[in-house]
Amino acid sequence: MKQSLIDVMLASEKRKEVLLLLKDGPQDIDYLLKSLDTNRQALLPQLKVLDNHYLIAHQRNTYELTLIGKLIVKKLIPLLGPIEFFDVDIEYLGTQKLEFIPPHLLERVAEIGKSKIITPEIAEMYDLNEEFHEASKKSKSVFIVTSFIYPNFCELTNELIKNNVEMHFIISPELMNRLRSHKYVDFNKFLENNLIHAYVYSKDLDFLFMGCNDYYLIVNPLSQDGTTDRKYIVSHKKEALKWGRDFFEYYLESSTPIARFD
Repeated sequence: MKQSLIDVMLASEKRKEVLLLLKDGPQDIDYLLKSLDTNRQALLPQLKVLDNHYLIAHQRNTYELTLIGKLIVKKLIPLLGPIEFFDVDIEYLGTQKLEFIPPHLLERVAEIGKSKIITPEIAEMYDLNEEFHEASKKSKSVFIVTSFIYPNFCELTNELIKNNVEMHFIISPELMNRLRSHKYVDFNKFLENNLIHAYVYSKDLDFLFMGCNDYYLIVNPLSQDGTTDRKYIVSHKKEALKWGRDFFEYYLESSTPIARFD
């Protein structure tokens, strides 16, 4: 008795990946082996299952999708994207408040892809991700939406200024008030720099941090109960970077430029 097509496609990671690798046209066995980082002994049984269910066909060492396979994969890709995103750590993502993501971008979480969930060491939990910061120094621009400020913010910002990186910040009203009450004069100095563009959002931000440069996307949500933990989401997919900039533009529409802190 044959398996259901759902089981054939989703019960095996290798079978799913083979279908996706063939979506753009026929590929030879060597390409599949290299792309999947596997060997013939492991892959051939999975190819046989796909062949037996009329999803792929092959001539000698070249494999391609059948008409049925093409139709199913075309419908499968929009489903697999969100699954790939949430399946990275559903226990973590399922307990986070994700309502801060606007509906049109929530529908596009597939663009973030198979991200990483990072848990920094306790000693590093108040530091900006080092890889993100190093990548920011090599970027043309950085986009940040945040409800808190890192203790070493001034040091980090000065480094980016030295590297001629254009910075765009959107901060929460609560953070704005905190900066004012603490007479954060250094921020006024930054605002005088043409590389820095700062805005205050019109409402409270229901998440901690979103950062996007030319190489990385970082998102730090809040738990369902409004608390925070040390974990955050990181992706370096090209599509994720576009997603991050569109996220920034969404919040920018309801933000006001900051000239200085009086």
